[in-house]
Amino acid sequence: MAILMCRPEYFGVEYEINPWMHVSVKVDHTLADTQWRTLYAAYQRLGVDIELAEPHAGLPDMVFSANAAAVWDGAAVLSNFRHPERQGEEGYWRRELERRGFTVHALPKEVAFEGAGDALFVGDRLFCGYGFRTDRDAHARVGRLLGVDVVSIELADPRFYHLDTCFCPLNDRTVLYAPDALTSASARLVRQLVPHVIEVPLDVAAGFACNAMPVDGCVVSSLAAGRLEAPLADAGFDTLELPMSEFMKSGGGVRCLSLPLDMGRS
Repeated sequence: MAILMCRPEYFGVEYEINPWMHVSVKVDHTLADTQWRTLYAAYQRLGVDIELAEPHAGLPDMVFSANAAAVWDGAAVLSNFRHPERQGEEGYWRRELERRGFTVHALPKEVAFEGAGDALFVGDRLFCGYGFRTDRDAHARVGRLLGVDVVSIELADPRFYHLDTCFCPLNDRTVLYAPDALTSASARLVRQLVPHVIEVPLDVAAGFACNAMPVDGCVVSSLAAGRLEAPLADAGFDTLELPMSEFMKSGGGVRCLSLPLDMGRS
């Protein structure tokens, strides 16, 4: 497994573009660096091949590499960030992906799309979120460019502004998700399409428990995932809980800090 990360050299809460972000709440930069390095070291222990993107001054959210693009079998659909504060990242992410050999596609600029934050694979089917950051019009375009089937999922709670804050595929048959963060129709659709779902209470999801990364039978997540240890064990997964307090101040957790690069590759 290969994951793209970006060091938190310039990370901070410098603007407010989601309900978690408050410029009056300061990030402890030393602690953020420690938490990021702890995640990096955990991935190393689990045998993950970690690649690093270069951070850039003035782009504090580049640390959230999951938002760079949706990737599948050597192709990437680059993000069109909704908020101007993040649009400066797009050119850097294009270069990072092209340098790694990806065929990079871009959507029309008027179509908002926020990468793997709102685009997660369950097997070879792409579940795409919409409602806050990504336009539903982006979904079919992304599906065509990557050559995959797409399921549109509507987000209902602004705290869960990206799909990856409330929905985490664990393998091609199992999903961890918070149904109350979705519209009732979308929550039902997940249950219909995914053979095994682990439902997460909204208060646990608010601790970024669903913003997790499965690695070889281990679910790496925030401290809130400790409340899911029993159902995860029943489903055959170990749980690794890591402190993510500083990144949660910006509305992110483990998954936000991690972009899998080898999705769709055998």
